[in-house]
Amino acid sequence: MSVYKKVENAKVEVTCTLEGDEWKKAKDHAFKKQLAKVEIKGFRKGQAPKSLAAKYISSQGVLLDAAEALAQGALDAAITEHALTLIDRPELRVDALEEDKCVLTFVCPVLPDVTVGDYKTLEYKEEEVKVEDKEVDDQIADLLDKKADLELKEEGEVEDGDTVVIDYEGFLDGVAFEGGKGENYDLVIGSHSFIPGFEEQLIGMKTEETKDIKVTFPENYHAENLKGKEATFTVTVHEIKKKVLPELNDEFVKELKYENVNTVEELRNYTKDNLARRKEDQAKSDAETALLDKLAEIVEVEIPEPMVKSELDSMVQNYESGLMQQGISLAQFLQLTGQKIEDLRETMKDDAKKRIKLNLGLDEIAKKENVEATEEDINNEYQRLADMYGMSVEDIKKYVPEDTLKDDVRLQKTLELLKK
Repeated sequence: MSVYKKVENAKVEVTCTLEGDEWKKAKDHAFKKQLAKVEIKGFRKGQAPKSLAAKYISSQGVLLDAAEALAQGALDAAITEHALTLIDRPELRVDALEEDKCVLTFVCPVLPDVTVGDYKTLEYKEEEVKVEDKEVDDQIADLLDKKADLELKEEGEVEDGDTVVIDYEGFLDGVAFEGGKGENYDLVIGSHSFIPGFEEQLIGMKTEETKDIKVTFPENYHAENLKGKEATFTVTVHEIKKKVLPELNDEFVKELKYENVNTVEELRNYTKDNLARRKEDQAKSDAETALLDKLAEIVEVEIPEPMVKSELDSMVQNYESGLMQQGISLAQFLQLTGQKIEDLRETMKDDAKKRIKLNLGLDEIAKKENVEATEEDINNEYQRLADMYGMSVEDIKKYVPEDTLKDDVRLQKTLELLKK
């Protein structure tokens, strides 16, 4: 048994008294450990009689070792007894260390007090979804554009939308700069992949024509030595390729190999259905975001710093994973953007606090409404994740602990309850 005492928001003390047989056994075990280290002339190490060895062993050291041996078990029992959720490592204070007892007090950072306003008045409303004919036309036009062929222009000039093969070299005050040169580079005019003003000045050029163009690097350009600088690029156009769109007919549709889509009319219906589904998903997402924004306004909580730090650690880790999928490391990203890791964490801090606030608010509502994640709920969620990632449920469980999944499912069920 332990004594529970709240000392401030998000901090409690639990005091455990260790005595009787438990304390005696811990002391005996600690003494034997100390005895094994004692060397006395005339005896092998650890083999001296206890009565003699005791003179060489610190009684205070034995008590401290015994307390240390029991501390974790005492803390675990207290956590279970008082249903504590720790948000950081607790501090240990030894209040008494005597032959007949030991008193340990754990100062535990725990979840903060949360107050939620009248959440039952919150409104969840999805906007009505409608797909216009023009949206379908634009979607099909984009599809035709992606399937277009590039045809070499034997004659003529560079036009907007053309792809040109160029050599280029950049100069600052007549001196070539590092990274400013390229050969046989494919550039789509109008893609805005080069410095503003570069692509526009190529319009009207002919094959094998060379031209000097002037541009100004943006003030926020990633290379420090080029920010805001005016540069001259010498550009030679080697090839001009014009985009040729395929004809929209049933034959083109069949080549797409969409399931049960073989005619232009079926393609239009297929495209319209896809657009409708995407809009419906977006409407749900927007309505959910609006609901959570309203919930955040009625949640009152003083968020402890350890929770903010932990959430930021998670957000940075997820951000780094996203960058890695794009082939760039976090270190490279910070170098390119001129940031330090502290700067990145600072930009995420408000979002981190809002996430914590919402999770604490949903958790409080779950308690009031007796929302729990059933075994069926958890199994269904594991199966959903397995289907999503093309993995077995057993493999998913290796990456997602059940306790974590249970909490997520419980909060999601609470959110669904709020929507209704």
